[in-house]
Amino acid sequence: MNKHEIGELIETINAYETIIIFRHVRPDPDALGSQLGFKHAIQKLFPNKKVYAVGSTLDNLGFIGAMDNISDEIFKDALALVLDTANAPRIDDERYQLCKEIIKIDHHPPVDQYGKINIVNTKASSTSEIIYEILVDIGYGNDLITRDIARCLYIGIVGDTGRFLFNNTSSRTMAIASELLKYDIEHTQMINEMQQRDLTSMRFQGYVLQHFKFEDGVGYIFITKEILQQFNLSASDASLFVNTLADTQGIKAWAFAIDETSEIRVRLRSKDVVINTLAAEYNGGGHPLASGASVYSPEELDTLLTKLKALVNA
Repeated sequence: MNKHEIGELIETINAYETIIIFRHVRPDPDALGSQLGFKHAIQKLFPNKKVYAVGSTLDNLGFIGAMDNISDEIFKDALALVLDTANAPRIDDERYQLCKEIIKIDHHPPVDQYGKINIVNTKASSTSEIIYEILVDIGYGNDLITRDIARCLYIGIVGDTGRFLFNNTSSRTMAIASELLKYDIEHTQMINEMQQRDLTSMRFQGYVLQHFKFEDGVGYIFITKEILQQFNLSASDASLFVNTLADTQGIKAWAFAIDETSEIRVRLRSKDVVINTLAAEYNGGGHPLASGASVYSPEELDTLLTKLKALVNA
């Protein structure tokens, strides 16, 4: 990311009356935080423009902010800003294709550069961190940032760094978090809301801890449709427990697989070994240590797990 890219970004935003901000399906705090934080910022920079944020929202992340429900007609001749989404098929709302122009802002490895402008920084902890850097650059310090912007970007950074526990947390990440805390954002309350689970979800977490398997440094569990029905959980709700296995002594990597009817979605995590190349073999991708993949049968899932064990123990 450089000043030329940022200048081109702002020049393009300035050229449109309508800006629609997208992010990936199954949103996490960074997807929502960067999306809504950037929406607030554009509204402050360009108060006469129409700015919308679109996509689905998970109930437990609703506190970050609400999405806009808009008609197909609004997408025509609009500028699409797509955040935190590595490849186009994962954009939440296919109507991005109706927009006149697309800009991508992301921190995932740049496999699919689908934007006319692609601002990608894989060294950033999160897309929220990238948005902060953009706003500081165009706002002459922190003048552009408001409390609403700060709370969105902070929770995005917290989410993608695992509350600053993951190895993508840099000294720059901590410096940015420190700056955002100056805006009185009630960070403890937000983190508690992000982590809060109802009784059913807590019992599901107990099920995961009792039934996951651990072999050759790899932990894994397959959540079937029957298990989802037993706990009255959606696949999205269940996916929030992907890091339940993380604290297992001796674990090097883990796979959290959920039957989502049309596919078995496999969330892969690693302590050290790069796994996004394996995910790419199975219709997925992501970060080196946090990726997603899709398989279409229990047998294909077994093959993926066998390759994960071999990769970890190579």
